[in-house]
Amino acid sequence: MSEGALFKKMTLIGAGLIGSSIAHAARRGHLVEHIAAYIPRAETREKAAKAGFAHSLHAELQPALDGADLVVLATPIGIYAELAKQMAPHLKKGAILTDVGSVKAVVIRDVGPHVPEGVHFIPGHPVAGTEQSGPDAGFAELFDGRWCILTPPLGTDAAAIGKLENFWRRLGSDVEVMDPKHHDLVMAIVSHVPHLIAYNIVGTAADLETVTQSEVIKFSASGFRDFTRIAASDPTMWRDIFLNNRDAVLEMLGRFNEDLAALQRAVRWGDGEALFNLFTRTRAIRRSIIQAGQDTAAPNFGRSGNSGSSSGGS
Repeated sequence: MSEGALFKKMTLIGAGLIGSSIAHAARRGHLVEHIAAYIPRAETREKAAKAGFAHSLHAELQPALDGADLVVLATPIGIYAELAKQMAPHLKKGAILTDVGSVKAVVIRDVGPHVPEGVHFIPGHPVAGTEQSGPDAGFAELFDGRWCILTPPLGTDAAAIGKLENFWRRLGSDVEVMDPKHHDLVMAIVSHVPHLIAYNIVGTAADLETVTQSEVIKFSASGFRDFTRIAASDPTMWRDIFLNNRDAVLEMLGRFNEDLAALQRAVRWGDGEALFNLFTRTRAIRRSIIQAGQDTAAPNFGRSGNSGSSSGGS
């Protein structure tokens, strides 16, 4: 293995925004000697070839996996179980199998039973992304200064966890190890429910578009523009996230609805003090996010594509 490389061969199962960005970042850091990508659709393989992030592209699973010591599931979560079943006979003993999905408990449930003995299964979630998708959307800087959360099952080999942590740090990320159910609850409030709200408010605006004679689009201010950016995220990925993290999402939606009802009462009864106190508290949260390095305080009247929603794939 070449000096500085952590893995001889990395195989990406799927290569959209997150998968292709992993490849770009791995090549930037010289972390992998050979990057293979399993992409069954000819049209998508053609885009991946033009993007140039992989050394080899494969329409079949077995040659893509042959000899891989790091395998990254980077498809929508809904097809993980079937893919894991197909992959199992071809996974190399001692290899690390990970993923990039935004929900973790269901990944352990669906993938775990198919992982052969001797393969280290370490689910992961890079909390980074944009509203763009596809193999031509990736870029090496996507993970710089962002978090990657790993949720290894109990009993996972500590050396394998450490190696994957090192890989993500060298991709540019900070790394946290977390219980999978706790991860899903945290993501429900910081990512999944905000996306659901964005999809809903943009849908409501679309319904009002004919009533307002196109003024919703014409006069959209930064707040609505940010909602539309989030609501432009990959629909297949987010459908699978909500279907596979429904319990945590519903719990957080219940809390949100209670708080929304209190806010509605404050507006109805003209309770300026309650409104001011809430807005002061939420402003402090924004400042904390900036201080934590998860966004910038720079004026933003047309957000660039490099600072979007999480994907899982957030």
